[in-house]
Amino acid sequence: MSFNKKFLRIYPVDGVTVIHLGEMEIWDGADMSLLRETLTTLVDRDKVRAVGVDMTYVKYIPGGFFGMLFDWHELGVRIQLFTPQPNVRRMLWFDRFFEPLSDATFELRPDRADEFPLGFAEEEEGMLPGSVMNVLLAGSGRN
Repeated sequence: MSFNKKFLRIYPVDGVTVIHLGEMEIWDGADMSLLRETLTTLVDRDKVRAVGVDMTYVKYIPGGFFGMLFDWHELGVRIQLFTPQPNVRRMLWFDRFFEPLSDATFELRPDRADEFPLGFAEEEEGMLPGSVMNVLLAGSGRN
């Protein structure tokens, strides 16, 4: 499914510039490109330091979504997700790295990973202990 830019909306919420990609349940590569391009414009050109993504309708996101958000966070951008659906909230990355600010707003906080012992979620899923988190944390210099 290709994405039509006419559905893209940008609006402020409590000092955060929020991006809304429309009423799609599944984001694909084109949607990720549009999101990345929009974030680049907001951060580089407009000097926005706090961005949010409205996820009211989203039930599935590509694997690179959280990594992209982490990259922006490392550049000093405050990242929030608004009204993520239960499918998104149950994702390992979301569970480990986002902190609730309210019932509908969550902020990216990589320091939250320290609250979880390496390997605990992977063991529940039958993975080797720490395999996923060790890779993620090694990339952030937190190992």
